[in-house]
Amino acid sequence: MAHEKYLKPSVIRSIKRLDLRAQFIIRGFMHGLHASPLHGFSVEFSEHRKYTQGDDPNDIDWLVYAKTEKYYVKKYESETNLSGYLAVDSSRSMGYTYRQEMTKFEYSICVAAALAYLMVHQQDPVGLVTFDKRVINSIKPKASRKQLGEILSVLSNLTPKGETDISAAIAQIAAMLRRQSLVMIFSDLLGDVDNILWSLHRLRHAGHDVILFHVLDEAEAKFPFHGQMDFLDPESGENIPANADEIREDYIKSLKDFQNKIQNDCAKSKIDYVKLDTSVQFDKALIEYLTLRNVRR
Repeated sequence: MAHEKYLKPSVIRSIKRLDLRAQFIIRGFMHGLHASPLHGFSVEFSEHRKYTQGDDPNDIDWLVYAKTEKYYVKKYESETNLSGYLAVDSSRSMGYTYRQEMTKFEYSICVAAALAYLMVHQQDPVGLVTFDKRVINSIKPKASRKQLGEILSVLSNLTPKGETDISAAIAQIAAMLRRQSLVMIFSDLLGDVDNILWSLHRLRHAGHDVILFHVLDEAEAKFPFHGQMDFLDPESGENIPANADEIREDYIKSLKDFQNKIQNDCAKSKIDYVKLDTSVQFDKALIEYLTLRNVRR
């Protein structure tokens, strides 16, 4: 379908401006909803009424329009608004790609930008946190077009660098939050799995909803290597020589065990765990957000 090209990383990579990337991703996603409605997917607000002349077009519920082809204005009770934080790992390892058009970092900020665009247009407050070993940037949630510009500006000017300590950064984020929020974390999760899970449990125990987007390069997820290779440690920069054919089975098993441990542990705490690689269309992440948003309201 024509709309699917706007959801492919290889196409979006050719668009230079992050704001336009976000708009194209959302456009493709909305066209996809219209073409193939999600059965059983409903969106409920405190009140709907038909759009009338004089209403602000920004108040139109585009998700409802995608399903009904009718314009409705959404109105929220202030206490039901979902306050969200986009938490993006900007450490050096996120700058890796093997043969895909986008690095893990570029892929992550495209998803984050699209979600920010979607949340602002749904009148949900959204903020931003970027981190490596600690929180680097922090923008408090707001639901304004100016907020969207500020978030996109920060994301556009980031360069992945430095080592990472995900557990320490998430613990710092948890200490920053003053009200219950939806925290959407984008990371390759390179670090001690037990420490990472501990910090996620702390975040969830404080009453926050969490979506964990585990972003891997396509090569990290599928290991398409053969023969003698020098593998680069993404954090230290050290070269590690190895025969790819000999270690493939162990690598795939270790990755699967790692992901299963995270997935099972997150499920116990009702944390949403989403596996993504840089070859996956962007709509998978957007659907996860909208589904959780609908359930939590």
